[in-house]
Amino acid sequence: MAGRVIRHWRWPAAAVLAVPALAAGMLAHDVWSLDREALLAPVEMSRAATDRDGVLLRAFQTSDDRWRLPLDPGAVDPLYLRMLLAYEDRRFHEHSGVDPRAVLRAGAQALSKGRIVSGASTLTMQAARLVMEEPTRSLAMKWRQVVTALALERELDKRGILSLYLARAPFGGNIEGVRAASLAWFGKEPARLTPAQAALLVALPQSPEARRPDRDPKAARAARDRVLGVMEAQGVLGREPAAAARREPVPTHRRPVPMLAPHATRQALARSGGAGSVRLTLDASLQARLEAMVAARAARLGRNVSVALLVADHGSGEILAHVGSAGLLDEARRGHVDMTGAVRSPGSTLKPLIYGLAFEEGIAHPDSLIEDRPTTLSGYSPTNFDLAFQGTVRVRQALTASLNVPAVALLDAVGVSRFVARLRRAGTAPRFPEGETPGLAAALGGFGLSLHDLVQLYAGLARGGRPVVLRETFGTGGAHDGSGGAGDAGAILSSGAAWRIGEILSEVPPPDTANGEGVAYKTGTSYGYRDAWAIGYDGSHVVGVWVGRADGTPVPGITGYQSAAPILFDAFQRIGTRRTPLPRPPRGLEAGEDRVPAALRYARTATRHDGLRASPGPEIFYPPDGATVDLGLSDGQGQAAAMPLVIKARRGRAPFLWLANGAPVASGPFATALTWVPDGPGASVISVIDADGNAARITLTIR
Repeated sequence: MAGRVIRHWRWPAAAVLAVPALAAGMLAHDVWSLDREALLAPVEMSRAATDRDGVLLRAFQTSDDRWRLPLDPGAVDPLYLRMLLAYEDRRFHEHSGVDPRAVLRAGAQALSKGRIVSGASTLTMQAARLVMEEPTRSLAMKWRQVVTALALERELDKRGILSLYLARAPFGGNIEGVRAASLAWFGKEPARLTPAQAALLVALPQSPEARRPDRDPKAARAARDRVLGVMEAQGVLGREPAAAARREPVPTHRRPVPMLAPHATRQALARSGGAGSVRLTLDASLQARLEAMVAARAARLGRNVSVALLVADHGSGEILAHVGSAGLLDEARRGHVDMTGAVRSPGSTLKPLIYGLAFEEGIAHPDSLIEDRPTTLSGYSPTNFDLAFQGTVRVRQALTASLNVPAVALLDAVGVSRFVARLRRAGTAPRFPEGETPGLAAALGGFGLSLHDLVQLYAGLARGGRPVVLRETFGTGGAHDGSGGAGDAGAILSSGAAWRIGEILSEVPPPDTANGEGVAYKTGTSYGYRDAWAIGYDGSHVVGVWVGRADGTPVPGITGYQSAAPILFDAFQRIGTRRTPLPRPPRGLEAGEDRVPAALRYARTATRHDGLRASPGPEIFYPPDGATVDLGLSDGQGQAAAMPLVIKARRGRAPFLWLANGAPVASGPFATALTWVPDGPGASVISVIDADGNAARITLTIR
């Protein structure tokens, strides 16, 4: 009888042992049978553009109208992560997806209380539920959640699982993920959160709709305070920090997702080839300040007037701020049009390049005299903006006053083709009327350029004449490589000519109340008051401003000086109150050494009235124009390793003045030959001017 009793109990015991083994086998089978591709299929994230430091500039909703932003755990406040794990899953780093101790605890509590007191769901199980995108109320779905959690632990490390939760946890409405939630409820990235904010983000995913702060702030506060109570009990927060956090109000409205630099971000994402995110060179803080300033300034200028603005670091070519209009959604100003790329008449903004070429070619010196009188050149009769004439003036005065006749006379002497070639060398794309040959009207803006083009040109002037390619996303463009001196083959201007331009433009009086110290700038107004411009630079930054109507309608009374220049200097103030000084002059152009040569007392233009009779001009006969001369500079040792070059001239009337790349290098009554040591390899322009102002020039390639 006793033996029978023993045999009777052996069968149930075996069955009891077999059930867990069978369940474990089924679980293992289901885990390994789970479709790995479906499990790890990437969820659609909001396409986003960030600034140079990773700050969100703009994001777009997903195709299912969600705000869902990717987030690395390293970019989240560590306090939030500690609170999340302490509240949801204290053994997250120890279990394999399911926490047996939590399951036993929850079961024991349910048996003793007769109801569910605490759950056993781990953070991995919550991530699994997010992947499944289905409720887990039934036993079958709970089993599937466990299977998915174990599979996630098999495929991902703990950081990957945490990233999955941080990106997909629900926070009310169409907000998913901690980053979108922090931006929506607090208006900031989740890198730094207060204890109260961190606690609210821990509490919301448990019941995101019932606890939405904008719908039921009392429920949100109660849930947050429960989290704070647990954090205090577990020692994550001290008593005083927890009490202070309870006193902090909960947000009562949802903030809009950032939409900074809407034109730039839209274009960058369109060019990205479908990439989920792009990183721009912009500075989000500066961008926000300038957008607010531009909107305020435009409001004073008129209902339909818009403003565009670009800021770039001319050393790197990186664009730091891109304001395409005074407001993206402002229909009266056609705010959707990005006016930084619109082709408009540049007005007088290109005069500095004309003067720089005249300095480089030995046609004029800043202190040369030049005529501002009624004249006709090649059938073109320019007049000044105020319809008055100043008579004989210094070249530097003609530029600071933006006189039209001297600029046209210098362009006539320099040559329109050379002027256009240098514009293109700067990386700009001038647009001339179809079928027309560029003429002298180009000096006054008789063709099309964009604000981006002008900023790129002035960036090159600021860098000593070396071209700069502006860029707005990382990994493209940038400043050209090279030694950066006057001998650069691709230079816009020689370093001496570029420095002289900067020195003159820094003398232009700023608008009233503006701090113009340390800024070289030029304004321009297009024909018919359609466009007002101001472009300027200091030792680090170049800023360009356009003012006008996007539809090209004239705006009576707007001018570059009165409308655009105040915005330019306001922008410089918002970049920083301390300005980087303009560069020091190149060798030979220091104060007191850059005297006007006798041969350049008058600028060598067709309008000169100095009374001198022209004689047969000089001729440089050695070396020939266009020659390549090897002076031993290919070893990269610079001027110290170079051999001198003898350049010979004949004819002309003494005394003679020799210039190398626009800078005087020798003069005298017997200076019919020049012994010259170049600064470095590359292209150089050598000029000689006689007493009558006649000149000859050659271009050499030095090696």
